[in-house]
Amino acid sequence: MKTIILAGGFGSRLSEETEIRPKPMVEIGNRPILWHILKIYAHYGYNDFLIALGYKGEHIKRYVTEYASLSANLTVDLSKGTVETHEQDGKMEDWRVVLVDTGWHTETGGRLLKLEPYLDDTTFMMTFGDGVSDIDVNALVAFHRAHGKLATLTAVRPPARFGHVELEGDQVAKFSEKPQVGEGWINGGFFVLERKVFDYIDGEDTHFQREPLERLAREGQLMAYKHASFWQCMDTLRDKILLQQLWDDETAPWKVWP
Repeated sequence: MKTIILAGGFGSRLSEETEIRPKPMVEIGNRPILWHILKIYAHYGYNDFLIALGYKGEHIKRYVTEYASLSANLTVDLSKGTVETHEQDGKMEDWRVVLVDTGWHTETGGRLLKLEPYLDDTTFMMTFGDGVSDIDVNALVAFHRAHGKLATLTAVRPPARFGHVELEGDQVAKFSEKPQVGEGWINGGFFVLERKVFDYIDGEDTHFQREPLERLAREGQLMAYKHASFWQCMDTLRDKILLQQLWDDETAPWKVWP
């Protein structure tokens, strides 16, 4: 099963980092967040990726192109102009990555539409290039196959941005810092989709999170896989700092791989 990663947005709310590179290439622990997302899926055996490029997509092309050579030992024959890679301590990734330029100004539905020719199967996965989670991808896929609908999104509870205060009159009865369980469910990405969802996308100006998902919901074709554990998008510099701190502390919940 192929996994689509939408990696073409401008990332304007993280402009401190995205002026010089696309958001999926912003680093957590000296690795692009895109790498972290690929590692999550690969841990569950999903190694076949389609990446929708847009804003500064050449950075992602360069990274993926150079990844194998930078991660391996090399034999370079200057006289023949050849480079042979050698696996280094079993660290070579078993990934197949297709990189497709979907345009700078294409919306998410349009990016997805432009990748349809590269899909083989009727069922595929999709996520955004800026969010990580400790989601069990196999359980997500099993949930999707069991209900038989066209689309599954992962519903998550985001961490609250501020401490929660419960009052009794003017007295603080209870204070809790960032109470995740107190927040409502939101769309956290990590989709499983059937190919028929392309019928719900009108063109490259379509926002997938709007008309297509709203119509799928109205028709009873959209299900939610509830994931109450860790999920975090990297939307702002604050989010980036939080993810970096978790990684530095060796407490990153999304690091499900060995």
